[in-house]
Amino acid sequence: MQEELLQFKLHEVWTLVDLPNRKRAIGTKWVFRNKKDERGIVIRNKARLVAQGYTQEEGINYDEVFAPVARIKAIRLFLAYASFKDFVVYQMDVKSAFLYGKIEEEVYVCQPPGFEDPDFPDRVYKVEKALYGLHQAPRAWYETLSTYLLDNGFQRGKIDKTLFIKRHKGDILLVQVYVDDIIFGSTKKELCNAFEKLMHEKFQMSSMGELTFFLGLQVQQKKDGIFISQDKYVGEILKKFRFTEVKTASTPMETQKPLLKDEDGEEVDVHMYRSMIGSLMYLTSSRPDIMFAVCACARYQVNPKVSHLHDVKRIFRYLKGQPKLGLWYPKDSPFDLVAYTDSDYARASLDRKSTTGGCQFLGCRLISWQCKKQTVVANSTTEAEYVAASS
Repeated sequence: MQEELLQFKLHEVWTLVDLPNRKRAIGTKWVFRNKKDERGIVIRNKARLVAQGYTQEEGINYDEVFAPVARIKAIRLFLAYASFKDFVVYQMDVKSAFLYGKIEEEVYVCQPPGFEDPDFPDRVYKVEKALYGLHQAPRAWYETLSTYLLDNGFQRGKIDKTLFIKRHKGDILLVQVYVDDIIFGSTKKELCNAFEKLMHEKFQMSSMGELTFFLGLQVQQKKDGIFISQDKYVGEILKKFRFTEVKTASTPMETQKPLLKDEDGEEVDVHMYRSMIGSLMYLTSSRPDIMFAVCACARYQVNPKVSHLHDVKRIFRYLKGQPKLGLWYPKDSPFDLVAYTDSDYARASLDRKSTTGGCQFLGCRLISWQCKKQTVVANSTTEAEYVAASS
């Protein structure tokens, strides 16, 4: 806690003032968290003072709050390019990132619990910087970081606004930002060193070396390519839903038994069913093999039955037998974009709509995949295929 408040003092986050008339102070709360590495070992105990932003009122405490955030597929694309160019990807973390962002609105917060000023217990803090928990905090931090990078010769991606590019002669430096986590790599090691030095000049950074764990993805950088997996997460959800001692299944779903609405079936705990589906959805970031089965089961989250739960359990039994599968991005492969698409015909039992499946490769590197029910009812197999191809 003392370390967190010291950061507030260094960044000049707030000033102690009397609360003006007709103004309301936002509450604050201490949040305690253990930070773990990819092996699940606790590497740091963290205390964070968070503003109770859910009590903020739009138009009074904040206005615009949108801030770009990198997508998982953007991270896969970044790693695919790194394997193609054969460069190492590094990771760094900004300490107390939000405290660097300045906010324009007039915001007051209560004094931290347990650290009230004994001389002025009734005063509040007027916030100058983006305190964690405030609605506008991510936007303020993104503006601060992006402005700094653009002022130092970087170009922002035309489509992905969280990607920053710097070219030097024939070399390139790529920087991908996910809030306060940054991954970067270059075809020239000196550019990476220069970027680290540049970031340390303005921000307090934690250099974490080569990228091994990012947004739940385990990344193994090898001489002949990059392997992405989530086997640690697979172990966690198997343990969470008690599937560590079950028989394994050879496929994620039964091929000859389609999912039906089953109106007369016995109902199951809807919260548990949705929790299982949500856990599996996150796993599809690196496991396209379960994408179709998970999406099919997700359609019955409103009123799940025992038959639907049985199919979800089959996915977990499949994962029990295949926990370490992932994506392999080989070094010696071209970088040509190749896309595939397919569709079934009227297989959805609820509305007779077709399901589109598709995937995109860069050479031999699978970077994106989709499984989505079509918005229209196709009148033939040909029409379903055309709808799939056009999307």
